Amino acid sequence: MSANVKKVVIPVAGLGTRFLPATKAIPKEMITLVDEPLIQYVVREAVNAGFTDIILVTHSSKGAIENHFDHNFELEKTLAFKNKKDLLAKVANILPAEANIISVRQPQALGLGHAVLCAAPIIGNDPFAVLLPDVILSDRTNDLKNMVKAYQKTGHSQIMVEPVPKSEVYKYGIADCMGTDLEPGNSCEMSAIVEKPSIEEAPSNLSVTGRYVLDNQILNLLKVTPKGAGNEIQLTDAIAQLMEISNVDAYCLESKSYDCGDKLGYLKATVEFALQHPELGAEFKTWLDEFKTTP
Repeated sequence: MSANVKKVVIPVAGLGTRFLPATKAIPKEMITLVDEPLIQYVVREAVNAGFTDIILVTHSSKGAIENHFDHNFELEKTLAFKNKKDLLAKVANILPAEANIISVRQPQALGLGHAVLCAAPIIGNDPFAVLLPDVILSDRTNDLKNMVKAYQKTGHSQIMVEPVPKSEVYKYGIADCMGTDLEPGNSCEMSAIVEKPSIEEAPSNLSVTGRYVLDNQILNLLKVTPKGAGNEIQLTDAIAQLMEISNVDAYCLESKSYDCGDKLGYLKATVEFALQHPELGAEFKTWLDEFKTTP
Protein backbone atom coordinates (compact mmCIF):
# COMPACT_ATOMS: atom_id res chain seq x y z
CA MET A 1 0.00 0.00 0.00
CA SER A 2 1.45 3.37 -1.03
CA ALA A 3 1.52 6.48 1.13
CA ASN A 4 -1.39 8.88 1.39
CA VAL A 5 -1.38 11.61 -1.23
CA LYS A 6 -2.21 14.93 0.44
CA LYS A 7 -0.20 17.47 -1.54
CA VAL A 8 -1.23 18.88 -4.90
CA VAL A 9 0.67 21.26 -7.17
CA ILE A 10 -1.35 23.74 -9.25
CA PRO A 11 0.83 25.77 -11.65
CA VAL A 12 -0.66 29.26 -12.05
CA ALA A 13 2.35 31.28 -13.20
CA GLY A 14 1.44 31.27 -16.90
CA LEU A 15 0.61 34.50 -18.71
CA GLY A 16 -2.60 33.25 -20.31
CA THR A 17 -1.67 34.33 -23.82
CA ARG A 18 -4.45 32.20 -25.36
CA PHE A 19 -6.95 34.46 -23.61
CA LEU A 20 -5.54 37.89 -24.45
CA PRO A 21 -6.62 40.66 -24.15
CA ALA A 22 -8.79 39.46 -21.21
CA THR A 23 -5.70 38.28 -19.32
CA LYS A 24 -3.66 41.44 -19.81
CA ALA A 25 -4.59 42.75 -16.37
CA ILE A 26 -6.12 39.76 -14.53
CA PRO A 27 -4.88 36.19 -14.05
CA LYS A 28 -6.51 33.72 -16.44
CA GLU A 29 -7.30 31.56 -13.41
CA MET A 30 -9.54 34.35 -12.07
CA ILE A 31 -11.77 34.45 -15.15
CA THR A 32 -15.22 33.37 -13.98
CA LEU A 33 -17.02 30.25 -15.13
CA VAL A 34 -20.62 31.30 -14.48
CA ASP A 35 -20.16 32.77 -10.97
CA GLU A 36 -16.86 31.38 -9.68
CA PRO A 37 -13.29 31.81 -10.91
CA LEU A 38 -11.69 28.86 -12.67
CA ILE A 39 -9.15 28.35 -9.89
CA GLN A 40 -11.93 27.82 -7.35
CA TYR A 41 -13.29 24.86 -9.32
CA VAL A 42 -9.84 23.24 -9.40
CA VAL A 43 -9.13 23.81 -5.71
CA ARG A 44 -12.56 22.43 -4.79
CA GLU A 45 -11.84 19.34 -6.90
CA ALA A 46 -8.59 18.81 -4.99
CA VAL A 47 -10.22 19.28 -1.58
CA ASN A 48 -13.08 16.93 -2.48
CA ALA A 49 -10.47 14.31 -3.42
CA GLY A 50 -8.90 14.55 0.05
CA PHE A 51 -5.97 16.90 -0.57
CA THR A 52 -5.08 19.23 2.28
CA ASP A 53 -1.98 21.07 1.03
CA ILE A 54 -2.70 23.11 -2.11
CA ILE A 55 0.60 24.36 -3.54
CA LEU A 56 0.17 27.25 -5.99
CA VAL A 57 3.22 27.78 -8.19
CA THR A 58 2.68 31.42 -8.94
CA HIS A 59 4.09 34.66 -10.35
CA SER A 60 4.39 38.22 -9.07
CA SER A 61 1.41 39.28 -11.20
CA LYS A 62 -0.93 36.65 -9.71
CA GLY A 63 -1.62 38.15 -6.27
CA ALA A 64 -5.37 38.16 -6.98
CA ILE A 65 -5.40 34.34 -6.75
CA GLU A 66 -3.91 34.32 -3.25
CA ASN A 67 -6.24 37.15 -2.21
CA HIS A 68 -9.24 35.18 -3.43
CA PHE A 69 -8.53 32.36 -0.96
CA ASP A 70 -7.74 34.74 1.91
CA HIS A 71 -10.33 36.32 4.20
CA ASN A 72 -11.57 39.80 3.36
CA PHE A 73 -12.55 40.97 6.83
CA GLU A 74 -14.02 44.29 5.70
CA LEU A 75 -16.26 42.58 3.14
CA GLU A 76 -17.34 39.88 5.57
CA LYS A 77 -18.09 42.44 8.28
CA THR A 78 -20.20 44.50 5.83
CA LEU A 79 -22.18 41.45 4.68
CA ALA A 80 -22.78 40.38 8.28
CA PHE A 81 -23.93 43.90 9.22
CA LYS A 82 -26.39 43.91 6.29
CA ASN A 83 -27.58 40.40 7.25
CA LYS A 84 -26.66 39.01 3.82
CA LYS A 85 -26.08 35.54 5.19
CA ASP A 86 -26.04 33.67 1.88
CA LEU A 87 -23.38 35.92 0.37
CA LEU A 88 -21.38 35.85 3.59
CA ALA A 89 -21.35 32.06 3.54
CA LYS A 90 -20.10 32.05 -0.04
CA VAL A 91 -17.17 34.39 0.53
CA ALA A 92 -16.22 33.12 3.99
CA ASN A 93 -16.10 29.44 3.02
CA ILE A 94 -14.24 29.57 -0.29
CA LEU A 95 -11.45 27.49 1.26
CA PRO A 96 -12.48 24.71 3.67
CA ALA A 97 -10.87 24.82 7.10
CA GLU A 98 -8.98 21.56 6.53
CA ALA A 99 -7.14 22.90 3.47
CA ASN A 100 -4.02 25.06 3.30
CA ILE A 101 -2.99 27.33 0.45
CA ILE A 102 0.79 27.48 0.06
CA SER A 103 2.36 29.74 -2.56
CA VAL A 104 5.78 29.46 -4.18
CA ARG A 105 7.18 31.57 -7.00
CA GLN A 106 8.28 30.38 -10.42
CA PRO A 107 10.82 33.09 -11.27
CA GLN A 108 11.13 32.11 -14.93
CA ALA A 109 8.67 30.57 -17.39
CA LEU A 110 10.62 27.37 -17.96
CA GLY A 111 7.78 24.90 -18.38
CA LEU A 112 5.49 22.63 -16.39
CA GLY A 113 8.33 20.41 -15.23
CA HIS A 114 10.15 23.44 -13.85
CA ALA A 115 6.97 24.60 -12.08
CA VAL A 116 6.76 21.24 -10.32
CA LEU A 117 10.41 21.53 -9.29
CA CYS A 118 9.68 24.94 -7.74
CA ALA A 119 7.29 23.14 -5.39
CA ALA A 120 9.81 20.39 -4.50
CA PRO A 121 10.85 21.87 -1.10
CA ILE A 122 7.22 21.72 0.03
CA ILE A 123 6.49 18.34 -1.55
CA GLY A 124 9.44 16.82 0.30
CA ASN A 125 9.53 13.03 0.04
CA ASP A 126 5.80 12.56 -0.45
CA PRO A 127 3.85 11.45 -3.51
CA PHE A 128 1.81 14.28 -4.97
CA ALA A 129 -0.66 15.31 -7.64
CA VAL A 130 -0.46 17.94 -10.37
CA LEU A 131 -3.61 19.69 -11.59
CA LEU A 132 -3.58 22.00 -14.60
CA PRO A 133 -5.94 24.91 -13.85
CA ASP A 134 -6.99 25.32 -17.50
CA VAL A 135 -8.71 21.93 -17.36
CA ILE A 136 -12.06 21.88 -15.58
CA LEU A 137 -13.81 18.58 -14.91
CA SER A 138 -17.56 18.11 -14.64
CA ASP A 139 -18.92 17.13 -11.24
CA ARG A 140 -20.40 13.83 -12.39
CA THR A 141 -17.82 11.78 -10.51
CA ASN A 142 -14.61 12.36 -8.58
CA ASP A 143 -11.98 11.08 -10.98
CA LEU A 144 -9.12 12.60 -9.02
CA LYS A 145 -10.11 10.66 -5.90
CA ASN A 146 -10.26 7.49 -8.01
CA MET A 147 -6.76 8.18 -9.36
CA VAL A 148 -5.44 8.51 -5.82
CA LYS A 149 -7.08 5.21 -4.87
CA ALA A 150 -5.49 3.53 -7.89
CA TYR A 151 -2.07 4.90 -6.89
CA GLN A 152 -2.48 3.74 -3.29
CA LYS A 153 -3.53 0.28 -4.44
CA THR A 154 -0.81 -0.30 -7.04
CA GLY A 155 2.00 2.13 -6.25
CA HIS A 156 1.92 3.14 -9.93
CA SER A 157 1.88 6.80 -10.93
CA GLN A 158 -1.40 7.68 -12.63
CA ILE A 159 -1.86 9.88 -15.72
CA MET A 160 -5.40 10.93 -16.62
CA VAL A 161 -6.41 10.29 -20.22
CA GLU A 162 -9.63 10.57 -22.21
CA PRO A 163 -10.63 9.46 -25.70
CA VAL A 164 -10.63 12.04 -28.48
CA PRO A 165 -11.70 11.65 -32.10
CA LYS A 166 -9.03 9.80 -34.07
CA SER A 167 -8.90 12.75 -36.46
CA GLU A 168 -7.68 15.02 -33.61
CA VAL A 169 -4.91 12.92 -32.04
CA TYR A 170 -2.24 15.12 -33.62
CA LYS A 171 -3.21 17.93 -31.21
CA TYR A 172 -2.40 16.04 -28.00
CA GLY A 173 -0.02 13.88 -26.05
CA ILE A 174 -1.31 10.35 -26.66
CA ALA A 175 -0.95 7.40 -24.28
CA ASP A 176 0.38 4.11 -25.64
CA CYS A 177 -1.52 1.45 -23.69
CA MET A 178 -0.30 -1.43 -25.84
CA GLY A 179 -3.69 -2.00 -27.42
CA THR A 180 -5.65 -2.24 -24.15
CA ASP A 181 -9.29 -1.23 -24.46
CA LEU A 182 -9.37 1.09 -21.44
CA GLU A 183 -12.81 1.65 -19.90
CA PRO A 184 -13.74 4.90 -18.08
CA GLY A 185 -12.80 4.76 -14.40
CA ASN A 186 -10.13 2.09 -14.95
CA SER A 187 -6.34 2.15 -15.20
CA CYS A 188 -3.83 0.18 -17.23
CA GLU A 189 -0.07 0.29 -17.73
CA MET A 190 1.35 2.68 -20.30
CA SER A 191 4.40 1.95 -22.37
CA ALA A 192 4.88 5.50 -23.70
CA ILE A 193 3.43 8.93 -24.21
CA VAL A 194 3.66 10.04 -27.83
CA GLU A 195 3.59 13.81 -28.22
CA LYS A 196 1.25 14.96 -31.01
CA PRO A 197 1.59 11.93 -33.29
CA SER A 198 0.26 11.81 -36.83
CA ILE A 199 -3.12 10.16 -37.27
CA GLU A 200 -1.43 7.16 -38.88
CA GLU A 201 1.19 6.73 -36.15
CA ALA A 202 -0.97 7.36 -33.06
CA PRO A 203 -0.93 4.28 -30.78
CA SER A 204 -4.42 5.07 -29.45
CA ASN A 205 -6.92 7.91 -29.19
CA LEU A 206 -6.33 8.45 -25.45
CA SER A 207 -5.14 12.00 -24.86
CA VAL A 208 -3.41 13.22 -21.69
CA THR A 209 -5.85 15.41 -19.75
CA GLY A 210 -4.10 17.63 -17.18
CA ARG A 211 -4.29 15.45 -14.05
CA TYR A 212 -1.36 13.49 -12.63
CA VAL A 213 -0.73 11.51 -9.44
CA LEU A 214 3.01 11.00 -9.24
CA ASP A 215 5.51 9.02 -7.25
CA ASN A 216 8.08 11.25 -5.58
CA GLN A 217 10.99 9.80 -7.55
CA ILE A 218 9.93 11.92 -10.53
CA LEU A 219 11.41 14.96 -8.76
CA ASN A 220 14.92 13.53 -9.09
CA LEU A 221 14.26 12.87 -12.75
CA LEU A 222 13.05 16.43 -13.32
CA LYS A 223 16.29 17.75 -11.85
CA VAL A 224 18.22 16.14 -14.70
CA THR A 225 15.62 16.47 -17.46
CA PRO A 226 17.05 18.62 -20.25
CA LYS A 227 15.00 21.35 -21.86
CA GLY A 228 12.69 19.97 -24.50
CA ALA A 229 9.84 21.39 -26.58
CA GLY A 230 9.67 25.18 -26.44
CA ASN A 231 13.08 25.21 -24.73
CA GLU A 232 11.27 24.31 -21.49
CA ILE A 233 11.54 21.51 -18.93
CA GLN A 234 8.63 19.26 -19.85
CA LEU A 235 6.85 17.07 -17.30
CA THR A 236 6.05 14.65 -20.13
CA ASP A 237 9.77 14.08 -20.72
CA ALA A 238 10.30 13.21 -17.05
CA ILE A 239 7.31 10.83 -17.14
CA ALA A 240 8.92 9.08 -20.10
CA GLN A 241 12.07 8.62 -17.98
CA LEU A 242 9.95 7.40 -15.06
CA MET A 243 8.48 4.66 -17.26
CA GLU A 244 11.98 3.25 -17.72
CA ILE A 245 12.35 2.56 -13.98
CA SER A 246 8.79 2.26 -12.69
CA ASN A 247 5.25 1.43 -13.79
CA VAL A 248 3.10 4.35 -14.92
CA ASP A 249 -0.60 3.82 -15.56
CA ALA A 250 -3.14 5.63 -17.69
CA TYR A 251 -6.40 6.37 -15.85
CA CYS A 252 -9.39 6.87 -18.15
CA LEU A 253 -11.56 9.87 -17.26
CA GLU A 254 -15.11 8.96 -16.25
CA SER A 255 -16.57 12.45 -16.28
CA LYS A 256 -15.99 15.20 -18.85
CA SER A 257 -13.20 17.73 -19.28
CA TYR A 258 -13.24 21.27 -20.62
CA ASP A 259 -10.17 23.14 -21.86
CA CYS A 260 -10.97 26.53 -20.38
CA GLY A 261 -7.66 27.96 -21.53
CA ASP A 262 -9.12 27.84 -25.03
CA LYS A 263 -11.82 30.38 -25.88
CA LEU A 264 -14.14 27.88 -27.54
CA GLY A 265 -13.64 25.33 -24.76
CA TYR A 266 -14.40 28.04 -22.20
CA LEU A 267 -17.63 28.97 -23.99
CA LYS A 268 -18.74 25.33 -24.09
CA ALA A 269 -18.02 24.97 -20.37
CA THR A 270 -19.93 28.17 -19.60
CA VAL A 271 -23.08 26.88 -21.31
CA GLU A 272 -22.94 23.43 -19.68
CA PHE A 273 -22.13 24.71 -16.18
CA ALA A 274 -24.79 27.41 -16.47
CA LEU A 275 -27.38 24.76 -17.35
CA GLN A 276 -26.37 22.78 -14.23
CA HIS A 277 -26.40 25.81 -11.92
CA PRO A 278 -28.91 25.31 -9.05
CA GLU A 279 -30.10 28.93 -9.13
CA LEU A 280 -29.68 29.93 -12.76
CA GLY A 281 -30.00 26.67 -14.68
CA ALA A 282 -33.75 26.52 -15.30
CA GLU A 283 -34.08 30.15 -16.35
CA PHE A 284 -30.96 29.95 -18.51
CA LYS A 285 -32.29 26.83 -20.27
CA THR A 286 -35.56 28.64 -21.04
CA TRP A 287 -33.63 31.57 -22.50
CA LEU A 288 -31.33 29.26 -24.47
CA ASP A 289 -34.28 27.40 -25.99
CA GLU A 290 -35.82 30.71 -27.00
CA PHE A 291 -32.50 31.92 -28.41
CA LYS A 292 -32.09 28.78 -30.54
CA THR A 293 -35.50 29.34 -32.14
CA THR A 294 -35.03 33.08 -32.70
CA PRO A 295 -34.56 33.87 -36.42
